Amino acid sequence: MANYRGPRLKKVRRFGIPLSGLTRKSAQKRPYPPGQGAQNRRTKFSEFKKKLYEKQKLRYNYGVSEKQLRHLMVEAKKSHEPTGNVLLRLLEQRLDNVVFRLGLAPTIPAARQLVAHGHIQVNGERVDIASFRVKPGDVVAIREKSRGMDAVKGSVESPALRLADYLSLDVTNLAGKMEALPGREDISLEVDEQLVVEYYAQRM
Repeated sequence: MANYRGPRLKKVRRFGIPLSGLTRKSAQKRPYPPGQGAQNRRTKFSEFKKKLYEKQKLRYNYGVSEKQLRHLMVEAKKSHEPTGNVLLRLLEQRLDNVVFRLGLAPTIPAARQLVAHGHIQVNGERVDIASFRVKPGDVVAIREKSRGMDAVKGSVESPALRLADYLSLDVTNLAGKMEALPGREDISLEVDEQLVVEYYAQRM
């Protein structure tokens, strides 16, 4: 699932909220779940399904596997801060997400591709690991030889989200800096992280 290749709009319709990390597509034309008769069907959510949906929102939006999310949850639980907030922070600190939030890529999958193909530098060094954790003070930039890419230019001119307060961007040099750790207010995804914590509490 870390590299979901299925129909992205289908997931947006399933969860009923924008998944800006996964796709720019909107479900405004068909604001109901996919499937025959879904428009008129009344869906009852059990407590388990509510928790599962919140967890799946994180997986699809950030493009992480179940194994990766579980590892991050284990790490978050070791913190003295609220587990849900720490989990969201760790997801926001992933290099592919930072590239996306800087507006250097239209989606997280596109950002992951830039990273994997060696177009991204962190503090002047090429990094090709999407899960690399960016820390305050780190500078993330498009390599000089890659700055002319049309996809990058188009994304910078029309970013999917506003620039988060924990980031700063030098548009001329296509370089951004993490000024501080991401806060809960910086999370663009509509998610109840406490339900995610409760989901894993029974499985870890």
